[in-house]
Amino acid sequence: MAARLPRPHRFDLYVGLAGLLGGLLLWGIGLGLRPAGEAMVLLPGAWPLLVPLVVMAGCEVLRRAAPRTALLTATAALIMDTVTQGSLVTVLMYTDVMYAAVLYGTPASARRIPRITGLLTVAGTVVPFAVWRVPEALLIGVATGVVAFAPASTGLIVRNHREAAEAARLRAEQTALLAEMDRTQAVTAERARMARELHDLVANHLSAIAIHSTAALSLDDPDTTRRALHVIRENSVEGLAEMRRLIGILRDDSGGPGASPGLSASGQGGIPVAPTLDGLDALVDTARANGLAVGLDAGHGEGLPAPVGLAAYRIVQESLTNALKHAGPGRVSVALRRRDGSLDIVVTSPYGDRDGPRAPGSGAGLVGMRERAALLDGTFEAGPEDSAEGKVWAVRATLPAGEDEEPA
Repeated sequence: MAARLPRPHRFDLYVGLAGLLGGLLLWGIGLGLRPAGEAMVLLPGAWPLLVPLVVMAGCEVLRRAAPRTALLTATAALIMDTVTQGSLVTVLMYTDVMYAAVLYGTPASARRIPRITGLLTVAGTVVPFAVWRVPEALLIGVATGVVAFAPASTGLIVRNHREAAEAARLRAEQTALLAEMDRTQAVTAERARMARELHDLVANHLSAIAIHSTAALSLDDPDTTRRALHVIRENSVEGLAEMRRLIGILRDDSGGPGASPGLSASGQGGIPVAPTLDGLDALVDTARANGLAVGLDAGHGEGLPAPVGLAAYRIVQESLTNALKHAGPGRVSVALRRRDGSLDIVVTSPYGDRDGPRAPGSGAGLVGMRERAALLDGTFEAGPEDSAEGKVWAVRATLPAGEDEEPA
């Protein structure tokens, strides 16, 4: 089955029709390129020039749909036109077909056609002059350059400009797409960070409130109820202060003078700084007040990068919260050691065998700790282990801490 030519562009139909009508007008008034008696005119008379004119008009119709076929056919029509009286419109349409062949053709054609026409122009200039030795012979090369090389070169220049503009447009679209992807990733990362902060801030205090409120409701003992209400009040105040701190940071993440004022745990104005390992003693004291028997063994931790100190604090805080909700009776151990440019964190608690936790949880604690370690290129693992004291739940994290410093 023969291949069908692509459908011509509407504008090309108009161009071909305009060329045909223009050529017929010149033919009607008897205007040709050469006199009928000239030696090159092998087909004298007005009628023969109509054949290349019609063929060239058809090539104009295919200039964009089939540029290579149109150029080859147009070249044959131009050669036929040279043995007739010739039509100026036929020559003009050929220059447009040559231009379109470079502009709309394949990249290989766009490279080859200007080279070929350039060589023909040089040959058409040098060879006739070398043979006839008359200045008029140079006009053959000039005519070849005007009819073939000039439109081919123009088409190549326009094509290069279009390709450069298209490449710039694609780069702009790609840049916009990458920017949108970066924005989406930044929003996702920020939402994950906020989720971790909210969980770590609220879970510890609310777990203590839930456990002690359950004890106050379960035991008909005024002293126990009073102690439970005291712990509930302390955790409520501390949790409210932490929430105000986080809200203040979210209002103005710079934390500078223009930050929205919050309330610190002492009730004074200003947003407190993010917790560090210096606050571990207070964190352990709070856990002991909540009913945990906690032992703290914190090694030298000065000079840690702020993100590492915050992550370590949050991992210990969440581990103590989990121990408060899940651990069995016994001692909870917290150990931090800095060595070989890293900070090792180990929190162990008696492995509980109860049916359920003392307080409900979201199940996001381990996920948040693992994310904090991963964001710093650290490691994290948690699970039951066997020890000398029996079965324990162990949380182990290693965070990069920079160069070790000698203690003062």
